[in-house]
Amino acid sequence: MASRAQRPPSEEAAELIALLDRLETALAESELSELEVEVGETSLLLRKPLVVTAAQNGTAPMAGRSTAQPAGAAAGGAAGAPSEEEPPSPYQQVLAPLTGIYYGSPSPGAAPYVRVGAEVNVGQVVGLIEAMKLFNEIKSDVRGRVVRIVAENGALIKARQPLIEVMPA
Repeated sequence: MASRAQRPPSEEAAELIALLDRLETALAESELSELEVEVGETSLLLRKPLVVTAAQNGTAPMAGRSTAQPAGAAAGGAAGAPSEEEPPSPYQQVLAPLTGIYYGSPSPGAAPYVRVGAEVNVGQVVGLIEAMKLFNEIKSDVRGRVVRIVAENGALIKARQPLIEVMPA
């Protein structure tokens, strides 16, 4: 492909992630349960997460309600089960700037970047998001005390999804 040779890999990765975000949004806003895209030899299949719960009336939850649950909660099982729709947080949130896999520490055995109760400063690294085999440092845009770590380590995080909640100082 000539266009691939003309663009740097990081630009191509950013464009691909932006396209995936647009496709995910289009799927979430539609009544479709899955979306398949094929370009040349590459194929991509996106499916809405299905939340399987024991419904009192014996019916499955509505497809539209399943999109309210974060992607990591559907894959992680009971971690996101307490409620499908969380009320807005009274704290400031550090949001994911891109879609990818979230890691709360620099390596599996290392201490986490932030802990509940710890102070965080503007510009401090609060986690990593792996996208297209690149690790992106996620930095806080809020100064204060960490009151909650929302994202699960190793979970798929969508762009603009909360990672941590901070009580501003």
